[in-house]
Amino acid sequence: MDIAVCIKQVADAAEAELELDGDDIDLDDLVLTLNEWDAFAIEAAVRIKERQGGTVTILTLGDDEAEDVLRRALAMGGDAAIRIDGDDFADSDAAGIARGLAATLADRPFDLILTGAQSADTGWGQVGPMLAELLGLPWATLAVHIEVTADGFVVQRELEANTVQEVALPRPALITVQTGLNEPRYVSVMGIRRVRRLPIEDLDADDLGLDEDDIDASASSVMRRRLVLPERTAQAEMWTGNPAEIGARAGELIRRKLGT
Repeated sequence: MDIAVCIKQVADAAEAELELDGDDIDLDDLVLTLNEWDAFAIEAAVRIKERQGGTVTILTLGDDEAEDVLRRALAMGGDAAIRIDGDDFADSDAAGIARGLAATLADRPFDLILTGAQSADTGWGQVGPMLAELLGLPWATLAVHIEVTADGFVVQRELEANTVQEVALPRPALITVQTGLNEPRYVSVMGIRRVRRLPIEDLDADDLGLDEDDIDASASSVMRRRLVLPERTAQAEMWTGNPAEIGARAGELIRRKLGT
């Protein structure tokens, strides 16, 4: 079975002190890492390959530093890697990114495409479904279990209120993966060194037959108006008393703020 996995390098900003560089976040002091959801997608692909045979091809859209996450994915069990030059897609929305991935995959054989359910930086959750539509594939999102069948896949997908929906997809298909689907394997430094010399295919928008009207700001349905950090103020007020007294004060404050 031939599987393609789309991954992304993101900044680990959970414990970081964010700073702005002009109209963007300054990434110089932030650690860049593999998107959390994508690690589960890679692990799912490798496990299917180990049971069914086949290949796992890893794709990412990013700059030269994105090679690090490609090497990590190869060390987890990927067989080939493709990097699409992210500079060409700097002002793209989810649809533009999906067009780049679709152009890369359109003429390549695959039985399954996996992506993370969303990315930790933008949180759109849109690229996977858009990619499926561009390629004319059946798709399912938020997979928490994937079973390979004779002619397709049975997917359990997470819904609201702690419910799960089971759907059947024919082959080929696209599935976006939720965290918790599996336990991504540990990648050692030696494991990454072993794949250091494996070739990575580099592509750009010209190679994919895409022009600016397909992927630049004019093609985007999303425009960033401004990016600012929240203003820091010293308005915190500490309350003392029993829970009933504090609750009454909190209710009074909320009513006052709402003007009721």
